[in-house]
Amino acid sequence: MQNFSELPISPYVKDRLSFAGFSIPTPVQAAAIPQALAGKDVLATAQTGTGKTLAFLIPIMEQLLRQNTPGIAELVLVPTRELAMQVADQYEALRGKQLKPAALVVGGLSEGQQLRAIRNGARLVVATPGRLEDFLDRRLVNFRDLRVLVLDEADRMLDMGFLPAIRRIAAVLPKDRQTMCFSATLEASVVHLVNDYMRNPVRVALGSTLKPSENVRVQAFEVDADRKQEVLHRLLANETGRCLVFARTKRGTERLAKNLNREGFAAAMIHGDRSQSQRTAALTGFQQGRYRILVATDLASRGIHVQDIAHVINYDLPEVAENFIHRVGRTGRAGERGVASTLFGRDQRSDLYQLERTLGIRMERMSSTGDGQKHLARKQDTIPAAHVESGSRSRMVRLPGEVLQVQMQN
Repeated sequence: MQNFSELPISPYVKDRLSFAGFSIPTPVQAAAIPQALAGKDVLATAQTGTGKTLAFLIPIMEQLLRQNTPGIAELVLVPTRELAMQVADQYEALRGKQLKPAALVVGGLSEGQQLRAIRNGARLVVATPGRLEDFLDRRLVNFRDLRVLVLDEADRMLDMGFLPAIRRIAAVLPKDRQTMCFSATLEASVVHLVNDYMRNPVRVALGSTLKPSENVRVQAFEVDADRKQEVLHRLLANETGRCLVFARTKRGTERLAKNLNREGFAAAMIHGDRSQSQRTAALTGFQQGRYRILVATDLASRGIHVQDIAHVINYDLPEVAENFIHRVGRTGRAGERGVASTLFGRDQRSDLYQLERTLGIRMERMSSTGDGQKHLARKQDTIPAAHVESGSRSRMVRLPGEVLQVQMQN
């Protein structure tokens, strides 16, 4: 499929895609959408920024148009309210006048407004597992007419401990349904989920989910602790585009954002202790250009999708290798180029080597010396070969090959 116009979908959906500026599908869309339209269960793994959201929204819209009957017909489960809001926003931008608004079911927002959307006849629900399970326990929603279940960012939902909630939700859903599962990695826990809730799924694997996109230049700076902020400031000063800075802790995020603002950088912050209104304001300001820098914990490494992020900076090393991939995946999206820089101390060399070994990558070593407006210079890469072999200690399941694959199971 070279163009969305080739899809066996209604002229209405084609017009809505054209109106929104979508014409050429990404590889994961080209592989997954025809299978989903045929009613097959789909298991798709692909790096972040490859267009997975549209890969399930197009089949959902077509299904809603084909069977315009009352009741909730489609359910999309996602790990965070930010991601739920963005999925709902993209659906809202596409649906036009022939489709009803979606019901957003998430914590931290008005429960009354969410219930009104359901009672007003929403046929698509986009939800986080915790709030939806609460609604089910209180019998505020039913899914007897459900036809499609989508598990988006499935690995992240399992990482966040939502497996019991997903199982309880799935137990009340009709067995005769279509299930689509989209994930950045295929961990063992995701495989169990697939085996329990999917029927002979079509397998779509796009590239390696254990490595950063080839569009991203990955580099690392060894920095003394007392010079870390200085190096960060210079990186930010040398970058004209949007920058996303990751810190490990909530307190570290607060401290870093305040310091950047004192130094004249326009920075916002997001972490788990911020209210929903504060998080929304920070993200909106970042998207609209009021803030050039967003400082965040790993909350932002998955459930936040902002286009045109030029530079991701790991001020602190991530706790697990998977988070490095998801952090870096915020840049170099949709074919654009990006840069990902990681700061580490001398005492963290072994941690960085282990990260590289687990992911099977080699970061370009850069010198952190320099003064004035002098650019940060490249340094000879000195990673011992033993440390960059493809590691077997990763708990992620490696996918075969580095190219698009579509497998049919009989």
